Amino acid sequence: MFPDDSRFSLQSDSHWTLTWRAPGTRYHQENTIKPHRYFGAGWLVWGGIILGSRTDLHDQSVTITGHIYRDVIMEQHVRLFRGAMDAEFLFMNYNARLHRANIVDECLQSEDITLMDWPAYSPDLNPIGHVWDMLD
Repeated sequence: MFPDDSRFSLQSDSHWTLTWRAPGTRYHQENTIKPHRYFGAGWLVWGGIILGSRTDLHDQSVTITGHIYRDVIMEQHVRLFRGAMDAEFLFMNYNARLHRANIVDECLQSEDITLMDWPAYSPDLNPIGHVWDMLD
């Protein structure tokens, strides 16, 4: 099973503010815009693909922690696919901090889910990662 998540921002992804201004007015108050530093406005969407099938998309508006990942993603999605597959079920986790949380490791062990070996910093190897590019 190849899962992935992507954050879709409700704000501009660019941290640049482009303005047209008259020469010599760079620092006038009307040309100065304070940058917005709160990056929480957005949705995290998670999905997975496996052998001609897919999970439902799961959207989350709050920050995902190890507990939420275990309770929502692992329990409600991955565990169900594991139950429908035979003993050859492999799960790909790309070593994000919350994927490596002890509580997630314990869930994987209790459900007898085998993790696929995955090189660090290699998101392009995950086939579902290219789906987000088409949706973004």
